[in-house]
Amino acid sequence: MPAYIHHISTDTPPFIYSNEFSCERMKGWVTEARAKRMVEMIYERTGIETRYSVIDDFTKEDGDLFRTLPDGTINSPTTGQRNALYAKASRELAVKLARKTLAECPQFAKEEITHVVFASCTGFANPGPDYHIIRDLGLNENVERYTIGFMGCYAAFPAMRMAAQFCEANPKAVVLVMCLELCTLHLQVSDKPESIVANALFADGAAAAIMSAREPAGDRPFYRVQGFHSALVPSSEAHMAWDIGDHGFNMVLSAYVPDLIGSNIREMLGGILAKREMQLSDIDEWAIHPGGRAILDQVEQHLSLPPEALEISRGVLRDYGNMSSPTVMFVLKGMLEEAETDHAMTCAIAFGPGLTVETAVFERCGVTMTVPKKSKAQLTA
Repeated sequence: MPAYIHHISTDTPPFIYSNEFSCERMKGWVTEARAKRMVEMIYERTGIETRYSVIDDFTKEDGDLFRTLPDGTINSPTTGQRNALYAKASRELAVKLARKTLAECPQFAKEEITHVVFASCTGFANPGPDYHIIRDLGLNENVERYTIGFMGCYAAFPAMRMAAQFCEANPKAVVLVMCLELCTLHLQVSDKPESIVANALFADGAAAAIMSAREPAGDRPFYRVQGFHSALVPSSEAHMAWDIGDHGFNMVLSAYVPDLIGSNIREMLGGILAKREMQLSDIDEWAIHPGGRAILDQVEQHLSLPPEALEISRGVLRDYGNMSSPTVMFVLKGMLEEAETDHAMTCAIAFGPGLTVETAVFERCGVTMTVPKKSKAQLTA
């Protein structure tokens, strides 16, 4: 009995910053002349034009969390202060997105939701967003809820894998899957290159999906789940890591990550597809997590993909930045909305700490949508 992804919804916090603004702000906060040059160089190469944040402090001097000090530098809030904002803002965004997702997928009533799977790595709260989704939306109080924590950018795949297993085991299961990250809470102002890279890439956002084993309504494109697979890039553990410090969460992000992905992706993916008796040539569409422009360039090069194959991934990176776990779901949503055929084999890939590579094969099928392509504002409205 296959599981289906019936619908994907996305949302963002209210505050939006241009890449130019973020670059100038960061140049003003770092101290060394070399770091200021590095900021300008890195921000110019990200492929990002805008990103969203839960924080409005960056446009003023006396923000609630981040404040510009008399010497022109910025203070560093404690982990507790950052997490307090996560607890409040994640609840608001999660409830808003859950309500939006159900409204956009009328095939399912809220009373039919049996499971909530929530993934996040940028904060902790208990009762958390999964609890508030049930209470604030008036879902059945016996809904099973699960939190997948601290996995990073690839967490959408374990979340969807868990949901698919529920659906395969129980034909009546209807699972709300949500990935929500507030990465900008963990801004680390430092002259260190890894901090500058992380600040230049990461942003805030959330995505949710409705999954079940029920036959789709057929009035919109959907995904039929074919399978998931996990893999680890050899000798890469030290190049991407994520730990908790006294002043927020600390990201280790080596400049070698894109090269590590590029040099391993073809052989690794070929082996994964072979287990499903498939080849690279059997894949029609590629939903690649846009961890950064260099990562997309490496994947495109080493898989010998045409430039248009990663157009949606590059568009998500351009308009939203790297939002960690929700990002690949933004890509999958974009592919559903821009579908030009009634059928396609889709390979989705995300990368995270470890270095971990998570993949999924989905069969996109259903009615091709004929509505005009949505603008960025409409995608998050």
